[in-house]
Amino acid sequence: MIIFFDDRPFRIVRTNQLSATETSAFDHIVDLRLEKLQKSMLTGHVLFLNSTATSAIQLIQILEKGLPKEMLSITIATREKTEVEDRIKGQYKVIKAAGGVVVKNGKWLFMYRRKKWDLPKGKLDKGENSKTAAIREIEEETGVKALVRDKICTTWHTYTLNNSRILKRTKWYLFDCLDDSKMSPQAEEQIEKLDWYTQSEAKSLLINSYSSIRYVVDSLAKTHNIKES
Repeated sequence: MIIFFDDRPFRIVRTNQLSATETSAFDHIVDLRLEKLQKSMLTGHVLFLNSTATSAIQLIQILEKGLPKEMLSITIATREKTEVEDRIKGQYKVIKAAGGVVVKNGKWLFMYRRKKWDLPKGKLDKGENSKTAAIREIEEETGVKALVRDKICTTWHTYTLNNSRILKRTKWYLFDCLDDSKMSPQAEEQIEKLDWYTQSEAKSLLINSYSSIRYVVDSLAKTHNIKES
């Protein structure tokens, strides 16, 4: 599970899934059996070992009060992954959304919205499943008709709405373009521009984007072989 707090990643992983290569990339590694959790520990990329549901909630509470400027990412390694995730979800109202990457001739569809490059996505309607919602949102926001090919990943991010703490779950899918003859940005959603870009072009494009969107694109690049035309 990966949650984005103000676009900074908070990962929950099983202790036995951490590789030596991954652990060497952290600025700080804290064993919560040996040290008491403190806000001052949240600098750079931090790995917390022997995390429990209780320590995870303590971390969430610290982040909700205000993210330290020096914090880049948090990873918590735990033997209680399911319990930790359930406890975190219980702190929020969970809203479900879906979106995707549409591919045509090896190029990917991106949108320019609110001064950032983004991907089409939106909340599920009542009784709607994620795949159907993603198809609908893509067509509403871009005018493109698309066909689901595969699941990419799931992201979570937090925000406040009407004084409620929200945790939005977004399921991301890979799509094939069926018809882009009516492609047009949805002005009501503040979408200014739509265009198709190769994977290499997207790398520079996504400098002006969100960490969560870069995570989706990276996940797609790692798991699917999409050849550029």
